[in-house]
Amino acid sequence: MIIDKAEVIVTSPDRNFVTLKLTTDDGLSGLGDATLNGRELAVVAYLREHVVPLLIGRDASSIEDTWQFLYRSAYWRRGPVTMAAIAAVDVALWDIKAKAAGMPLYQLLGGASRTGLLAYGHASGKTNDEIFDSIRSHQEQGYKAIRVQSAVPGLNSIYGIASNATFEANKGVRYDHEPAQRGALPNEEDWDTRAYLRHIPTVFEAVRIEFGAELPLLHDAHHRLTPIQAARLGKSLEPYDLFWIEDLTPAENQEALRLVRQHTTSPLAIGEIFNTVWDYQLIIREQLIDYERSAVTHTGGITHLKKVLEFAAQYQIKSGMHGPTDISPVGMAAAMHLGLAIHNFGIQEYMMHGAKTDSVFEQSFTWNDGMLYAGDKPGIGVELDLDEAGRYPYVQAYLPYNRLADGTVHDW
Repeated sequence: MIIDKAEVIVTSPDRNFVTLKLTTDDGLSGLGDATLNGRELAVVAYLREHVVPLLIGRDASSIEDTWQFLYRSAYWRRGPVTMAAIAAVDVALWDIKAKAAGMPLYQLLGGASRTGLLAYGHASGKTNDEIFDSIRSHQEQGYKAIRVQSAVPGLNSIYGIASNATFEANKGVRYDHEPAQRGALPNEEDWDTRAYLRHIPTVFEAVRIEFGAELPLLHDAHHRLTPIQAARLGKSLEPYDLFWIEDLTPAENQEALRLVRQHTTSPLAIGEIFNTVWDYQLIIREQLIDYERSAVTHTGGITHLKKVLEFAAQYQIKSGMHGPTDISPVGMAAAMHLGLAIHNFGIQEYMMHGAKTDSVFEQSFTWNDGMLYAGDKPGIGVELDLDEAGRYPYVQAYLPYNRLADGTVHDW
C-alpha cells in the first residue's frame, strides 16, 4: 500500500476543522484530525508545505517508521503544531491499515477491553438554578457524569459558561458550544481568583444537595491558579467528592503539583495542552495526577498517546482524553478506539457536535445511556463528505483571553 495522494481539507461547518486525507495506490483512504483551535492554519501550512511532500510514495503500512521519521527528521521536535500534524498522519495510516484488515481499529490495537466508554458532558450556568437546569438537560441526554462550571459574581464572562458563550459576529448563532470567536480579534474576558475560590465550593454544595451523592461531578479550573491556590481549591472541594478537578494550575511547572498533593486528596486531571510523553515524565513517575487528559489529535496520534497511557498505567493513572468540539469527529473516533483498547481507561470527555458538522463527517460511532460505542465499521468509522465540506470555508477565529481588574493579562 503506497501513499499516492494526500489532501489537507479545511472546513468550517459549526467551527473550523483541519482534516488530512491519505489515499493509497490500491484505493484505500484514511482520515486524520489536525485541528489546533485558534491556530488552525499553522498546522495547515506545516502539513501542506512540509509533511505532504514527504508522504507521497511511502508505504502506508509502516506506521511506526513514518511516525519516527516525521518526529526525528524535523530536528525541531514537539510542540502543538508539529504534534497535531504528526497525529493526523498517524491516525490516517491507522484508519487505512484497519480498513485493509477489514476490522474496526480497536481490534488492531489489541481488541476491546470494555463494551463501551463512560463519557461526561458540560453543564454550566450563571446561577445555581441555571446550573441545575443544565445538569438535568444533560441527564436527559443520557449523561451519567457531568462537569459543572459556574459564573462568578462580579465577573462578566469566564470560561465554560454556555449562557456566556461567544456568539458568531453579527449573526447571534451559537458557535457549536465553542468559546472561539469568529472575528479579527480574540474576545476579552475577566478574572478574579479570590472571588472564584470563595464561590465555587458553595456551588458544589448546592449541586450535591440538589442531586445527591451518587452523580459523578467534575470541574475545570483551566490553569488559572497558583500552586497554593490550587491546593486550597482541592481541599475546599473534598467534601463534595469530585470525580476530578482539572487543570488546577499550569502544569508546565510540574513540581508545583507536589505542593497540591500535600494538601488535598481530590483527584487531579492534567494534560490537555501537553503534546508528548516528555511533558508527563515527572508527574506520572511521582503519581502527581490521577487522570491523563491529552487528546489523540494533539499528542502525536494513536501511536504516541498509546505509549504515554501505557506508561501511566504502571502508576495506576487512567485516561481522561480531551474531547470538546475542537476535536473533530475524526479525532473523537480515534480516541474511542484507543479508549476501548487500553486497560487503564478512565472516562471520555464528549461534547456533541452541531448538525452541520455531522453532515460533513459521517460517523458510525454511537451514544447511548451515557456511553460511547465505536462501532464495528472497518477503520475508525468516519468518512468525510468533500462536497459538504466545501460548503463551509475557513473563517478566522480566536480563543478568548483573560485580564485581571488592573489590566494584567492572566491565564485563560
